[in-house]
Amino acid sequence: MLFEFSADQRLWQETVRDVVAKECPPALVRRVADEGFDPAPLWRTYTGLGWTELTEPSEAVELAIVLDQLGFAADPTPFLATTTQFAPLAPGIADSAHAGTAVYDGVTARREDGGWVLDGTARYVLDGDRADWLAVVTDAGVFAVSSNEVAAKRVPVLDPVLHLAEISFSHVRAGEPTGADTERARHVALMGMALAMVGACRRVLELTLEHVRTRKQFGAPIGSFQAVKHKAADMHVAVERARALGYFAALTIAADDPRRRLAAAMAKAAAGECQAVVFRNGLQLSGAMGFTWENDLQFPLKRAKAGESLLGDAARHRALIAEECRAVDL
Repeated sequence: MLFEFSADQRLWQETVRDVVAKECPPALVRRVADEGFDPAPLWRTYTGLGWTELTEPSEAVELAIVLDQLGFAADPTPFLATTTQFAPLAPGIADSAHAGTAVYDGVTARREDGGWVLDGTARYVLDGDRADWLAVVTDAGVFAVSSNEVAAKRVPVLDPVLHLAEISFSHVRAGEPTGADTERARHVALMGMALAMVGACRRVLELTLEHVRTRKQFGAPIGSFQAVKHKAADMHVAVERARALGYFAALTIAADDPRRRLAAAMAKAAAGECQAVVFRNGLQLSGAMGFTWENDLQFPLKRAKAGESLLGDAARHRALIAEECRAVDL
């Protein structure tokens, strides 16, 4: 297992970075937050470039590179939910131009008249209000359902460009289960969420460093003060640690390594711990400006903080890691 990007992967990283910088600049994200601008053209750009087709396990590292950059930009499209939550649970159900998401709990399935019927309410479903398809996880299996069959309502959330929804299923008829590997699908979802959070934390660090280099006190940039340097260094270390674990999780998925269960939990735990350090230090070092709506710092901060609450927080995944380690002979 290689722990460095290949030449092709480095080229891919540069290409993705350039595209995201051009197509998803901070001004576009602000338009979505301030004016309710529809990011559908941006979504069509991603699908046109084939990014939504990165759904094979062997492409996990390439997908991780995209997610890292989209997290950095606080991407306002349903890319994360579609590629890391829906696609692994419902392979081949919808084409790459359609958005999808996963419903992990709150819904039950029962046999009726030779088919399946779904009932229940799922809360805080990522992009549930704008997905075309839903992959619904139940005790009986995973079912693919068109969004036209359910009632979805967007709910308020800290991040103004992130979509979370409450979805109601009332006697919704579904076909046969997809037969998806739910365990592997969860590993992909955790890896994706972790790297999106890491990307957001990288953006916070970048904006913070820009501020401390230019903001002056006592005739000197505040970044020259030792206390400020220590906080910035703590942010950098937390980001690099979380980023390394996120890409390690992607590597284990691509290689079908049995360590992927542990790696995915470690990635999400590290991302959660990273956002706590970056959120605290980034806001403090940015001073009063960090609390203003006009400052773009808010978007990556809120994206990272929202990600901590989705798919289990750092404490939950640390507990899973402890259980995993106790279960094996170390």
